[in-house]
Amino acid sequence: MIYPDPPFNSKRDYNVLFKEGLQDSPAQIKAFEDSWHWNRDAEKTFKELIGIEKSKTKVNQGISELIQALEKIVGRNDVLAYLVMITVRLIELRRVLKNTGSLYLHCDPTASHYLKIILDTIFGKKNFQNEIIWHYRRWTGSANKFLGMHDVIFFYTNNSKNYTFNSSFTDYTEKSLKRKQNYHTRIKERMMFG
Repeated sequence: MIYPDPPFNSKRDYNVLFKEGLQDSPAQIKAFEDSWHWNRDAEKTFKELIGIEKSKTKVNQGISELIQALEKIVGRNDVLAYLVMITVRLIELRRVLKNTGSLYLHCDPTASHYLKIILDTIFGKKNFQNEIIWHYRRWTGSANKFLGMHDVIFFYTNNSKNYTFNSSFTDYTEKSLKRKQNYHTRIKERMMFG
């Protein structure tokens, strides 16, 4: 199983807090910048991706065509730089993934629609298993739109018929058990007394 949780292109800097020696005041260092820019590296990677169609594999031709289409849709900008850099990483992850393996790509809704198409191209539509929504709460004073309070996790396999999936189970809460018990009782009563 591979679980990439790449930067989301949030345009923010993320810092690490640490204490120096015996001082009580925390200091910050920059951990990473979650910004992607259309620069020479992005341009070079873009050209490599559109050039892979020459290998004549169906996947490589699809990637080349998709990246060229994305360029037409979003333009040569920071979004395309992000998508290009993520694409080359996803290609490599697919290459090293065991035949029975699975990939769970964690992303946010700002690019998930593009990433789903990229994943379909690299892994194949038939290997898409689930879109998992990770909902969380955030409280805010005022907003002029619905708050974005979820991330997306795409679940793909390398082989749609032969992969490992371990179901996880948790015990019912007391409230859930009571609700289930009452639900079944109501159904039985309707059947008996119509």
